[in-house]
Amino acid sequence: MAEFTVPELGENVAGGDVTSILVKVGDTIAVDQPVLELETDKATVEVPSSVAGRVTEIKVKPGDTIKVGAVVLVVEDGASAKSTSPSPGANSAVAEGVGGTSPKPSTGAQKAQPDENARPESPKADAAKDKVVSMPARQAAEPKPAAKTEPVESKAQPAAKASGGHPAAPAAPGVRRLAREVGVNIDVVQGTGPQGRISEEDVKEHARRILSSMPSIGGSSSPSPAGGTPRPAVPLPDFSRWGEIERQPMSNIRRTTSERLSYAWNTIPHVTQFDKADITAMEELRRKYREQVTAAGGNLTVTAMLVKVIATAVRQFPQFNASMDPQSNEIIYKKYVHVGVAVDTDRGLLVPVVRNADRKNITEIAIDVHQLADKARSRKLSLEEMSGGGFTISNLGGIGGTYFTPIVNWPEVAILGVSRGVLEPVWRNDTFEPRQLLPLSLSYDHRVIDGADAMRFLRWVVEAIEQPFLLSLLG
Repeated sequence: MAEFTVPELGENVAGGDVTSILVKVGDTIAVDQPVLELETDKATVEVPSSVAGRVTEIKVKPGDTIKVGAVVLVVEDGASAKSTSPSPGANSAVAEGVGGTSPKPSTGAQKAQPDENARPESPKADAAKDKVVSMPARQAAEPKPAAKTEPVESKAQPAAKASGGHPAAPAAPGVRRLAREVGVNIDVVQGTGPQGRISEEDVKEHARRILSSMPSIGGSSSPSPAGGTPRPAVPLPDFSRWGEIERQPMSNIRRTTSERLSYAWNTIPHVTQFDKADITAMEELRRKYREQVTAAGGNLTVTAMLVKVIATAVRQFPQFNASMDPQSNEIIYKKYVHVGVAVDTDRGLLVPVVRNADRKNITEIAIDVHQLADKARSRKLSLEEMSGGGFTISNLGGIGGTYFTPIVNWPEVAILGVSRGVLEPVWRNDTFEPRQLLPLSLSYDHRVIDGADAMRFLRWVVEAIEQPFLLSLLG
């Protein structure tokens, strides 16, 4: 007999909700055969089996919330996969922006056709989510856990040792960084994963216990959603006194969105600056070449064109493609250019990433944006496709509005919000002319970016939109 347990799904992915079981008792399964579909806080994924044999017992059911290490099923005459075989994922960084593993995407929902004027690539942000930027320089310095490390409270001595001679806590670099940020000693956290491995949720729970044991001022307190500074616990009123209500649990994606945005808003000193770009000439080019790009498999939207503009702009202003490390008082400048595009889906905001956007032409970017948005809406987006972004674009123009203040997608330091283009009279050549103007909102981390530099950056973006030759000259 052999048991199949939930494997590591990705960095800082502690588990998920079971959406479907893909096998039944009596089935004979093979190694790497998908047996379970999970909705994590980043994506819906199929989990392949690491054992082979006839299924004799299934220990979970649809709707269950399970963690990494939980037993899913038992097989007879099971042959375990080799321990050296890779886990089902690839590197991910949806919110913390750290390297990890990402599962294979699930298949299923019908493909939606993203259209700039019908359904925009529009947000929420940090986001993301658990989305965000990798910090390779920081991660490289982190000690790696031993293969069979016991929990720190255990008397067993793991093979790996920390620099001070103490056992190294079994935790991924991203979990260690979270512990530092919330002021928790990672070496005293009790891990709940396999061999005592410490997850992000373990760190948060440890922080909650510390906060709950601290005396409050003027009443009880509870930690913020991000597990940081405590806030007063104010109970909600009984809404049912005034009429019928319905309570629904938050989905993993919505819950993660809430935590990431709360952390970004409480941590980053936001400033937002505004401007308008004349896109009359851009719209003429877009209409002229739209069919050509469509034939190539893309969709020539304003968002796709803005990805190219931003990819070129951050080369001229590298502080906009950076992250801040407050622990070491360093700013990490990324030599790669990966641009995130916020996509509105029926499950909430997701931010897939266009990789190496500075090396691609607009047609290639348009194809990437179209395919990523389609995957996001059809629940086929992988964790890897939402990782590593350095700058995010949030376009609400297809819905409407004039300006808004987007929240920086931590650990990035800037985000561009785009609203609906409108016709306005503009004084040109001694007369008023009708011109189509695009409202832009640039939010940034004032710890890293000064207001003057932000205005220079935004003016550069506006001029590149109005004078596309700049992209060829400097791109």
